[in-house]
Order: sequence, then C-alpha cells, then structure tokens
Amino acid sequence: MMGKRKSDQQGFSLLEILIAFSILAFSLSILLNIFSGGLRRTIISEEYQQAVIIAQSKLAAAGIEKELEHAAAQGNVQDKYFWSVQVQPFNIESMGLDEEDVKLAPYMVTVRVEWAAGKNNRQVELTTLKLAAHK
Repeated sequence: MMGKRKSDQQGFSLLEILIAFSILAFSLSILLNIFSGGLRRTIISEEYQQAVIIAQSKLAAAGIEKELEHAAAQGNVQDKYFWSVQVQPFNIESMGLDEEDVKLAPYMVTVRVEWAAGKNNRQVELTTLKLAAHK
C-alpha cells in the first residue's frame, strides 16, 4: 500500500519572496513617478494661469490708467512674476490706409510676463491692438 508522502515544502522560498518584493518595488516606483509628474504639471499649469491673468490685467489697463502713447513700463507681482508692457504706434500704411483718413490711431500693446521655474525661465506674451484718439 502506498502511503501519503508529506511535502517537504511549507510556505514560500526566499527566492520567491525576493522576486515578489522586487516586482512590488518596481511597480510602486512607476506609480510614484506617474503621480509626481502629474503634480509637477499641475503646478506648471497653475503658474501659467497666474501669468496669463497678470498679462490680461495689464492689457486691459493699457489706455485706461494712462493714455496710449509710445512707451514702456515694467514691474513685478509677488516678487515672482516680472511683467513688461510695450506700447508702440501701429503702422496703418502697411494695411493700405492713409493716416489722414483715420480718426483713431491704433497702438500695438504687448505684455510679457516672466517667472523663474527651476533652472529655466518661463514666459507668456500677449499682444493686441488698441485704438486711441489721433494726435
């Protein structure tokens, strides 16, 4: 009669445990990298959004706070975002119009907002045309 043989192996071997932990560590490092990349992109997106808000604010203020004329201004917000505004007359003759026939003078307003992001500087630039009384 054949008797039942008892298995000599109980539980997992050391090699199996090491392989399982290696797979777990590799999987966790990939997940951590994915989540940290998402967080980094969220921070960058928030900085761009803040810079666009500053630039839109400066564009809206041009011609309202101060009369439009060939000029430049600069400043900073929260010691992080550095802005500059350039106002220059727009050449309407390039569009085939005669300056004498035009009652409003167009000005090109350009706002640039820069900020430091690690080793690199990032920037947003918005440009628009605004009309002012012809001088």
